[in-house]
Amino acid sequence: SAELCLLPALAALLPPLPGPGGPGPAEVGLGALPAGLRAAVLSLVGDLDSLFSALGLREESFAVGALSRVIAAELASYAPARNRRRIATNKASVIFVDRTLDLAGAVGHHGDNLAEKILSVLPKLPGHRTDVMVDMVELTALQTSDETCSIIAPGCLAQPNDPAAKALWESFMNLKQKEAVMEARRHLVEAASRENLPIKMSMGEVTPEQLSSYIQLFRNNLKALENHCGLLQLVLATVQTLKHPQTSKWDNFLAFERLLLQTIGDSEMPSVLNQLLPMIKSYNERTKDDYTCEDFLVLLIYIYSVFGEIRCGKELDTAEEEVKKALVKAICDEPEPSPLLQKIT
Repeated sequence: SAELCLLPALAALLPPLPGPGGPGPAEVGLGALPAGLRAAVLSLVGDLDSLFSALGLREESFAVGALSRVIAAELASYAPARNRRRIATNKASVIFVDRTLDLAGAVGHHGDNLAEKILSVLPKLPGHRTDVMVDMVELTALQTSDETCSIIAPGCLAQPNDPAAKALWESFMNLKQKEAVMEARRHLVEAASRENLPIKMSMGEVTPEQLSSYIQLFRNNLKALENHCGLLQLVLATVQTLKHPQTSKWDNFLAFERLLLQTIGDSEMPSVLNQLLPMIKSYNERTKDDYTCEDFLVLLIYIYSVFGEIRCGKELDTAEEEVKKALVKAICDEPEPSPLLQKIT
């Protein structure tokens, strides 16, 4: 979007986590990093220099975190970057922040944002890290109950050639969910009116069913489908996200996170872990509202990220051991472990 540029080739670039015997934050220089990470840092510095060259930027760098300091220092001393800064006409401040310093933000569910939910719940487009597959079967006359049916190519979110779709995507990113869904309805109604489709405008709350009924109007009109294909893909992504079971679980996550933030001052970590323990259920005991193994990993990352100083001791060791045991059992009982669980095990 106009305000956000993602660099998916560097999605795996993470600061090394401090471990026993590893280098301390103060002594990390490029030479102290593992070879793979060193290569990734140099690649990022080269990519950033190319980006800043295209924008004609002379940057002033700031860094928060050990790896960010390394990257900022490398960019400052990179020979092509020094030449670029001498001739660039635009000034910019660049702030590097270690991703591990904001894990709570990455795994939390506080955003009331439709784009975030679409990117979180719909399956990834093969070969892409920042786009999703949108099921297009609804726009066809093909009736199939087979979820693995792949005759129809999936839609996606990137619609650079459709101005209405681009404007709608900006709304998904910048507005609250309720307003963004209303924008989706407005764009659909305008598109249908332009194509003289028999649309009945209704007021009040927008439901996924209502959006689906509007989409159906385009189904048998090939010209209208072609003219508004990008917009229809974005609205279908909205419908599929709103109906997705993970979206209803989003509110459960949010409730738990709020409760945790309220009790954090009074509770110690062992009591929080003991509260979590009965919620860890194996595959056979779970209902659709219960947390899966991955959900628990996300919750644990959130808990440990927001807790601050954790007092070590026998009580903590016992509580952590119980949670570990329950999680290991739940992971081992999964009939079809997800790619993430397979990677972890």
